[in-house]
Amino acid sequence: MSHSSALARLESDLRMANRAKGTIQQYLASIRRFQEMTGKTADRASQEEIRRWVEHLQGQPIGPERLRCHYSALAFLFRKTLGQPDKVAFISMPRKDAPLPVILTKAEVDRVLKSFTVAKYSVFFALIYAAGLRISEAIGLETQDIDALRGVIHVRHAKGGGQRLVMLSPTLLEMLRNYWKYERPTPPLLFSTRKGRPLCADTTRRALLCASAASGIGKVVTPHMFRHSFATALLEDQTDLRVIQVLLGHKSITSTQIYTQVSVSQIAAVKSPLEDLPR
Repeated sequence: MSHSSALARLESDLRMANRAKGTIQQYLASIRRFQEMTGKTADRASQEEIRRWVEHLQGQPIGPERLRCHYSALAFLFRKTLGQPDKVAFISMPRKDAPLPVILTKAEVDRVLKSFTVAKYSVFFALIYAAGLRISEAIGLETQDIDALRGVIHVRHAKGGGQRLVMLSPTLLEMLRNYWKYERPTPPLLFSTRKGRPLCADTTRRALLCASAASGIGKVVTPHMFRHSFATALLEDQTDLRVIQVLLGHKSITSTQIYTQVSVSQIAAVKSPLEDLPR
């Protein structure tokens, strides 16, 4: 079986299972990287090679949700598409009750955005921070999704196949106009490669890692940290939690409530009842 035919079978099975478009793309990208590492098609990979891939993933600066996605891709491929469940029987999914997200201060965000050597990626991550987008949502944006007249961005490739509107910052609009003037991405994409294809998620992540290292902030920055920082900044500015839920595209308010635990300034601003006691 060739590399492409293995991925084609996986994609067909995922569509048959009615998985979301974004999930299919993430699974295919993960298995493609796995095959590149082993140098062979997935059906010929040994359990030891799968273990090495899992150990490699665990050593990367990625969060538990991203790790679960990689593991789920392996599980689906070997259990359903290839019918080799024993090869992935050792995999245990990361716990969902992960540690609180790492948040960037506004000053740290500014330093990272100014540390990109390629302006396109600086604008790309400024967009993620300005609107709280997932990386896949930002990659999928088209020029028609930027509604300057109404001051909103139409997110049509949201997680789970949904759609939503988010605010379009005047500063971001100016950045996008300057970027488009000099970059001229391939229509209808808002961001594209030099060959006219959508940006590669892994390439953008590597660019972010380089920028975070060059910024000197002492943190390994991931795309989702910009989204976390967006939500926390809104909460600290007294934005209603329900509004933040809608902007982030969370189906449940429970997913949004985690930010009430990481907003340091709000915690510090709460008045202690001790202050009301007589001296």
